[in-house]
Amino acid sequence: MTMRHPRGRGPARRRAALAASAAALLTLAACGGGDDGTGTDGSGGDVTLRFSWWGNDDRARITQQAIDAFEAEHPDITVEGEPLDFEGYFDRLATSVAARDAPDVITLGGAYPREYGDRGALLDLSTVEEQLPTDGIDAAALSNGFFSGVQYSVPTGVNTYAVVVNPAVFEAAGVPLPDDSSWTWDDFVSIAQQISDASPEGTYGAADPTSADTLDLYARQHTGDGLYTEDGGLAIEAGTLEDWWTMTKAMSESGATPPATVTAEVGGQPSPEQTLMGRGLAGMQFDWSNQLTALRTASGAPLELLRAPGETSGAEPGMWLQASQSYAIYSGSDHPEEAAMLIDFLVNSEEAASFILADRGLPANAEVLEAITPQLDENTAAQAEFIAAIRDHVSEELIIGPTGSTETRAIVQRLNDEVLFDRMSVAEAAASVVDQVTAAIQ
Repeated sequence: MTMRHPRGRGPARRRAALAASAAALLTLAACGGGDDGTGTDGSGGDVTLRFSWWGNDDRARITQQAIDAFEAEHPDITVEGEPLDFEGYFDRLATSVAARDAPDVITLGGAYPREYGDRGALLDLSTVEEQLPTDGIDAAALSNGFFSGVQYSVPTGVNTYAVVVNPAVFEAAGVPLPDDSSWTWDDFVSIAQQISDASPEGTYGAADPTSADTLDLYARQHTGDGLYTEDGGLAIEAGTLEDWWTMTKAMSESGATPPATVTAEVGGQPSPEQTLMGRGLAGMQFDWSNQLTALRTASGAPLELLRAPGETSGAEPGMWLQASQSYAIYSGSDHPEEAAMLIDFLVNSEEAASFILADRGLPANAEVLEAITPQLDENTAAQAEFIAAIRDHVSEELIIGPTGSTETRAIVQRLNDEVLFDRMSVAEAAASVVDQVTAAIQ
């Protein structure tokens, strides 16, 4: 079966939790392996694979169950798991890659597939496409590990960036839920205003929507490009940023979204319990689909997921499927084919998914996702059903953010505060985003 490659234009991927370890990676001078990674060692005997991941004891337990099932199916392959807590995982990985002693199968996340791939540490997966077919994996999700013309990783699972809505807030305000198959940004603004006008003080139609993620989405809808170019430059234009901030600043001033003081208070990456949605004080909020369970728990409300406004009226869809984590093969592995077989089992097997479920994101393989959905709890099943409904309507043309792009989130947040507090004009903030992000990624 052939390796299906996405076309490769669009947004940077989300990586805030991984940014702290990026410095360790950048110290690597050369991460290439000891061979070209295109075959086995030719010994003809049993094979032992090393497989690294991060996470807690529950993740280790269910991963071991999947490993046991794989070994039962392939008695000549032994898999040695190398779990570690998140804080130490990427430091150890950087050290082992630099020493050319990395695990055969490596779990990555965020910008790391591009970081390591650019340094020659990851195998071109087209060389093992017979052992790791990707036809069943969503093309948009695959694009999270595709760059420089090479598929370096495959997603362990996916989520998406969407609008979370609180039907109770809508109902109390007498405002119907929007039709997310056709609503526009003008509709979003109007609905937020209607909710705020008809709600008690302190409850808003929407939380302030500005973030690197919404800018990524909005830019793709309006120009066909997300935040970054394929060669690692900045794609979003100052004019697009001006249009965005003109809209969101007016929303804040009219009360459709909170005043600057409230938005600044919940800025950054607050826990679900700290957000306006989690406190039952917003009708709409942009967030990741995998936050639905925590937001429902915090709010005590039957929150729902909707497609972003403008998805059907722009240059192209802005939403995407985000790889929760990624599996890659070390380029210096002596057993790339067997490593590919393990990854194939983990991402394309219903048996493996029956143990892992949504621990590493919802399966990117549609058939596997459908098979395990009955096993999921109510909240996770709602996420799975939303992913299944939108997967044929999201962008397939995505770009991994270049080195330095992890700074974008903080840059956008700082300048958003400047705009909302009237310390900087919309035009000045837009120009500053272009200047600061360009400097960061160079």
